Amino acid sequence: MNIILWILQILLALLFAFAGISKFMMSPEEMAAGQPFAIPTWFIYFIGVCETLGAIGLVVPWLTGIKPHLTPMAAYCLMVIMIGAVFLTAAGNALLAAIPLTVGILCFIVGRTRSKQL
Repeated sequence: MNIILWILQILLALLFAFAGISKFMMSPEEMAAGQPFAIPTWFIYFIGVCETLGAIGLVVPWLTGIKPHLTPMAAYCLMVIMIGAVFLTAAGNALLAAIPLTVGILCFIVGRTRSKQL
């Protein structure tokens, strides 16, 4: 079970690192394209920082053993971001909302399982 959890943590960390860093690589106009309503640029950058730090938090604390309680906390915080992503995505296309919903559920699984292992 631990190996499956590590694979899940690493895949989620890669996903959130990519999502967070891409928010800084794209222009605000590119990010706003396709959104059902306007989101302030500062908020997009804030979410990018949260996703990037969350990606680090999913792996590094548990791997190093330094403050391992930060790993489930990072997973739960990323789950909260995914709840917002579900609603934002559902406003544009309800079928695509299944993607952030699934990622949020996986974050919950990581957080719950790692919390029990503390």
